[in-house]
Amino acid sequence: MPEAKRKGLLIVNTGDGKGKTTAALGTILRAWGRGMKPCVIQFMKSETGQWGEVKAARKLEIEWHSLGDGFTWTSKDMDETIAKARHAWTLAQEKISSNEYDLILLDEFTYPLQFGWLATDEVLAWLKENKPSKLHLIITGRNAPVELMEAADLVTEMKLVRHPFNQGITAQPGIEF
Repeated sequence: MPEAKRKGLLIVNTGDGKGKTTAALGTILRAWGRGMKPCVIQFMKSETGQWGEVKAARKLEIEWHSLGDGFTWTSKDMDETIAKARHAWTLAQEKISSNEYDLILLDEFTYPLQFGWLATDEVLAWLKENKPSKLHLIITGRNAPVELMEAADLVTEMKLVRHPFNQGITAQPGIEF
């Protein structure tokens, strides 16, 4: 039997169903439990958000950066929203190339790619050139670009079957936030 190949994986969680970030956070927790050093960079969620996962990460001393201004469709200043996403990518580049982490999550990173705020081909070229070979990188968000999915080692598509919101049920603490 050949020796098992070890490689830092590029993982993409996409699709219209709930659970993309939740699955990624499960992997972050698993890595942390194995003594690995994870980092989370959120591209769209507001830097003032105090969701359950942010509170848990703080208690576990998991490095966490929320750098967005919330839902883009409610943005009062799209130039600022775009600037925040680009700033988050600059921070992500610093963290990725630092060689200090075992796993980095770029949460909701597909949106700056999908909206054209960052060029997918440039991001992929940068990752190919600069991502340490043993670093695991998880990217989440709806509508992942085809090029990103083709470059990934693992792609999971979350499919919406039923959601409580569509039944008039509001977001539940500990489930959605």
